[in-house]
Amino acid sequence: MSSGRLSSRELTRAYLQRIDRLNPLLGAVIETNPNAIAIAAQRDAERRAGIVRGPMHGIPVLLKDNIATDDSMQTTAGSVVLLNSRVPADSPMVARLREAGAVILGKANLSEWANFRGFGSISGWSARGGFSRNPYLLNYFPAGSSSGSAISAAANLCSCAVGTETSGSITTPASYNHTVGIKPTVGLISQSGIIPISNTQDTAGPMTRTVTDAAILLGAMQSPWGSVDPDSVPNDYTAFLDPDALQGARIGIDRKYFSPGFGDPAIADAVETAITVMGSLGATFEDTDSGDIDALFSADDFLIVLLYEFRVQMANYLGRLKHTAARNLADLIRLNQIRCPQEMKYFGQELFELAITFPPALDKAVYQASRQFTWSVTRTNGIDKALQEQNLDAIIAPGTGPAVIMPAVAGYPSLALPLSILPDGRPAGMYFYSGFLQEPKLISLAYALEQALPPRATPMFLNSIPPEPPDAGICAGFPKNTPGQGSGIGMRRGQILKQMSQL
Repeated sequence: MSSGRLSSRELTRAYLQRIDRLNPLLGAVIETNPNAIAIAAQRDAERRAGIVRGPMHGIPVLLKDNIATDDSMQTTAGSVVLLNSRVPADSPMVARLREAGAVILGKANLSEWANFRGFGSISGWSARGGFSRNPYLLNYFPAGSSSGSAISAAANLCSCAVGTETSGSITTPASYNHTVGIKPTVGLISQSGIIPISNTQDTAGPMTRTVTDAAILLGAMQSPWGSVDPDSVPNDYTAFLDPDALQGARIGIDRKYFSPGFGDPAIADAVETAITVMGSLGATFEDTDSGDIDALFSADDFLIVLLYEFRVQMANYLGRLKHTAARNLADLIRLNQIRCPQEMKYFGQELFELAITFPPALDKAVYQASRQFTWSVTRTNGIDKALQEQNLDAIIAPGTGPAVIMPAVAGYPSLALPLSILPDGRPAGMYFYSGFLQEPKLISLAYALEQALPPRATPMFLNSIPPEPPDAGICAGFPKNTPGQGSGIGMRRGQILKQMSQL
């Protein structure tokens, strides 16, 4: 673009054409922005006039369809229930991207309601967008909930994409779809305008093909709030792209996530190879324990926090929308039932029902105690303890495992890095995570390893699309226009936890 050999308009048009060609196969994009080419032309005119806003100037970006854009596009979390509703404004993060010169290309598909509607949620499926497909193996797990964002970046349907995460929804699909994903510290990027689950865990983050692109996008998205002081964070994360960053680095290895009970042995082996490479670049390693994930899962506290925050924050979000009959969870439950053949053909809305039928005795004090317990497991006696007592820069674990739940609950940053393609065609990746506002450290370590690895393999769209799941038979199972009934936390814990690394 600087040389004039390529324009934003040409690039944007090429991506739109690629989406037209590949999206019927991949199901990664819910809708494209009808104004994208016009916006790109404006960015080109600015560049010709000598106005360049930064490295994102004229760059086409896809956003997950739970991020508010005040334009002609929808913001629905993949649900037909929110079609034609109007958001009050761009999310602050989107406003930042527009100010940086980015071209909002469209909205990416996702696991509907970010995998927080019902048990048995199908990762990568939404009523609006249908099924998303992994571009490496079409019949392989696409993961969620930011499936469409990960797939779009992997398959070059955009320059870069934005996902959101409550508990693994950026890092898990990034790892399964062989892309880089950064889940930032909660507070680094504004939550406003993102359809919520948990204000103590929700965040948006970059999903890209390289660490460099992720660093650039993170700087453009940054919109600090809460406990993050804007003066304490860097404006440009590319300053930390250091190929020598592993020299002298101390890395913790949480070995429990290498065991077959927690993950895939083949992916663990790929991480062992990466550890050898990191060692050759000057890193030293210590086995560590980044928190008792069994203790986190064996108590109800984790679920109490999510359900309590979700019930309150969803009502706040819906209350600001225009042109919708959905004002609270009871409305969503009723509207899903009315549209059951579209919305609940494959799975129900038990999590919505659990949140709305929460025991009256669950007051704010109970919630606060549960929140403190989860932080004690993941922060005080988990990540913080490991980093401080062993003087570690970061902790690593195999991709596709539950390790990312710990930094997610703690509100700390994590990064997914693609490593290699396994002999059976599946992507293999790894996770880096560290303490509060340690994004620069994670970026530098991941970049140094990335430079020493073979180039990232591009998708080959192997195998065939699997058959759709059977109809779950839900729609005939309840009277229309009446709220459902929750089933209690204890009875459903095992089912819920299967989804906890993809929220």
